[in-house]
Amino acid sequence: MVGEAEHPSGETGPLDGVTVLDASRVLAGPFCTMQLGDLGADVIKIERRDGGDQTRGWHPPTYGESGESAYYLSINRNKRSVTLNLASDEGRAVFRDLASEADVLVENFRVGKMAEWGLDYEDLRDENPGLVYCGLSGYGEWGPDRDRPAYDIVMQAEAGMMSITGVEDGPPVRVGVAIADIGAGMYCTQAILAALFAREFGDGTGQKIDVSLFDGQVAWMTYMASNYFATGNPPGRMGSKHPTIAPYQAFAVQDGYVVVAVSSENMWPRFCRAIDRENLVDDERFHVNSTRVENRETLDALLDEELADYTTDELMARLDEAGVPASPVQSLDAVFDREQVRARGMRQSVDHPTAGEVEMPGSPMFFSETPATIRRHPPLLGEHTEEVLAEYGYTEADIERLRDADIV
Repeated sequence: MVGEAEHPSGETGPLDGVTVLDASRVLAGPFCTMQLGDLGADVIKIERRDGGDQTRGWHPPTYGESGESAYYLSINRNKRSVTLNLASDEGRAVFRDLASEADVLVENFRVGKMAEWGLDYEDLRDENPGLVYCGLSGYGEWGPDRDRPAYDIVMQAEAGMMSITGVEDGPPVRVGVAIADIGAGMYCTQAILAALFAREFGDGTGQKIDVSLFDGQVAWMTYMASNYFATGNPPGRMGSKHPTIAPYQAFAVQDGYVVVAVSSENMWPRFCRAIDRENLVDDERFHVNSTRVENRETLDALLDEELADYTTDELMARLDEAGVPASPVQSLDAVFDREQVRARGMRQSVDHPTAGEVEMPGSPMFFSETPATIRRHPPLLGEHTEEVLAEYGYTEADIERLRDADIV
């Protein structure tokens, strides 16, 4: 395994000793629990017996000839997989046994399903008062839309993200990764850590957390929402441009695109000198950011023509020397070949029993004393069922009986 590090005391991260019962699947919940696993928690992933997490079947692409879904592998490291039939009374009884000793429970079933099964927070809190229970859904547990199905592209459309993403005269487009899911997963992680902190420094009791994809996307509107509130005018699509900064966008060059970010007044003269257009520095149309924004169309046309003659390397050399923030628009092969990525441990690999060496992005969280670690490969379906149940007091005979009854 590349890049694995452990605290000298043997701890695996700041959440060493925390047990997470993961009853989530697909992306938002598993992304949350992967982060908790990276931080050292013992994550027990509960999966259906017939196929497990849906993303196991989301392919191509797969790793080699093993058939392991690249999608599934990307968000399920540092977990142990237990297969369990929650549609059965006995399966739910096993789940309650696991929940009775968990610190955290994460689930993303449709709203009300866990209550139907007798596995909601109110059903589990008496036996485990310290439980932090995180329910993740499309629209949250109340409101007129609570029962509507939710998918990332729908959330990006419905919460406004697609109205501001894409070029001005083109169709709306979604952001290239499922940011509604990933954003909700990050909010879940943040809320869980806050609830654990409150438990530790409070009276020792846990609480229920309710996070939704829709709310997360609305919250991510941030300054775009503020611009709307201030003006009453909904912002539209601007491609790579920024509504209140100019130039702050991608420009076409001979062999690709280069992004330029002139985000402060002292950068404007440096940018103009770098492209041999010092005459623009004091041009009254462009001399401060507000006038550059007001005269954006004129400025854009001028810079489009000026920068089109450069190659990426030529323009980047000039802008780097001038201290102007800029970057080529890089594809992932270039990204993961960067020395900066390797230096920061953001390209990792883990040995997998059927897929061989699996590469993945590393954890972006760095600690001086309790580093995040990649300790476990994304588990095979049910790989740890016997191991985990034995830890909770189930005998070999108990487990065999549960298998015979199609419970595990």
